[in-house]
Amino acid sequence: MSLVTDNSIEIDAPADVVWSVLTDFDAYHEWNPFQLDCSTTLTPGAPIDMKVDLGPRPPMRQREFIDEVDEDGRWFTYRMKPAPFRLITSLRRQSVVDLGDGRSRYDSHFEINGPLSVVVKALMGRELVAKFTKTTEAVGRRAAELAP
Repeated sequence: MSLVTDNSIEIDAPADVVWSVLTDFDAYHEWNPFQLDCSTTLTPGAPIDMKVDLGPRPPMRQREFIDEVDEDGRWFTYRMKPAPFRLITSLRRQSVVDLGDGRSRYDSHFEINGPLSVVVKALMGRELVAKFTKTTEAVGRRAAELAP
């Protein structure tokens, strides 16, 4: 049984401002309640190194890999390195949609699949869903603060 969480938020900020929030990885520690630290070159195949807070556990280091990037379409994906026999896989997609009139929508998608996904869901499912929801809200706040 997969773990999937989708979140969206409409933001009073242009799409380029929201995109800049998502791609300014050095600033994640200033606003992101889940990824306390993040670095990547945002190129396919490159690592994305994160320090994630799943609370109540101590923050942990996580390395995943950039899968696809569409800077013109304003979206990117990354995945964990699949476990042997694809016992567990993941996909994270973040995208920005221009709604016109200086407004945009941020869409967040996360999924964990494979036979071991049921274990992850049981151990960390609630925390993951809550953190992705809080992160979506934080993207909206940060972009609105930075909007002209």
